[in-house]
Amino acid sequence: MIRYQLQCDKSHSFDSWFRDSAAYDSLSATGAVSCPVCGSATVEKQLMAPAIGKSAAKTDDAPSQAMALAGEQLRQLRELRRQIEANADYVGPAFAEEARKIHYGETDSRNIYGETSAEDARELHEEGIEFAAIPWVPTAKN
Repeated sequence: MIRYQLQCDKSHSFDSWFRDSAAYDSLSATGAVSCPVCGSATVEKQLMAPAIGKSAAKTDDAPSQAMALAGEQLRQLRELRRQIEANADYVGPAFAEEARKIHYGETDSRNIYGETSAEDARELHEEGIEFAAIPWVPTAKN
């Protein structure tokens, strides 16, 4: 087993274990390696110091504390996703268009979620249409 320090295109850093370097290369090439925070499949290996064995008497709790914190954040993001999916309509890539219709009163007001381009998000912001970009983490099933 080999552990890699990885970083997505949104600058989220995380560790992951692979059978060997070829396994990482194969999974990465198919987009199967994704960020646990935002779900991005654009992930790269980061420079790491080699792991040198330590004496059994010394232990470092920092990595386990960091992993516990990351696990809690992931749990909270998954709960947020569950709440959004339960209380909003999925409009997919038509998010910007649907948000405008709601904002300008062309359709009934309701909670929506979906995807939009960075350009459309910028235009929505300039028009004063309120929305939030939320890291869409994979569900526990993924």
